[in-house]
Amino acid sequence: MQIVKKVREFFKNLLNKEEKKVVLYEFEESKEPEHFVSVWDYLPFRENTQAAHLSKVIGFEEWVSMKEIFRRIKELFGIEYKNDKSLYPYLKTLTDIGLFETSDVGGQRKWRKKEIIIKVTIEEKEEETEEARVIA
Repeated sequence: MQIVKKVREFFKNLLNKEEKKVVLYEFEESKEPEHFVSVWDYLPFRENTQAAHLSKVIGFEEWVSMKEIFRRIKELFGIEYKNDKSLYPYLKTLTDIGLFETSDVGGQRKWRKKEIIIKVTIEEKEEETEEARVIA
């Protein structure tokens, strides 16, 4: 669960900075082995919400238009929204905090996920020896 705390710290630091184009954030706790983690693996979206639907149907590689977003949501979840404009506040918020990127080409707006990778160093726990167990 320590990685979850680090991800929360990352977002607090990210939202407090002026420039929001941070792609790599390094935690300098120790010089132990390290690995890279995607922030998207640790973002908890409530199931069956519009934010969860958007995170499932929008990918990293291709730019997706609003028409395509609605088509994918209908196909994947079998849901049609009564108000088509209800997704815009979610898209704007996710774009404003730096999780989505937006492109406005030819009068049509498109979105895609932004890859945010965190470099995490792993602290190896010391294994208890038989002597330490006997003393305790």
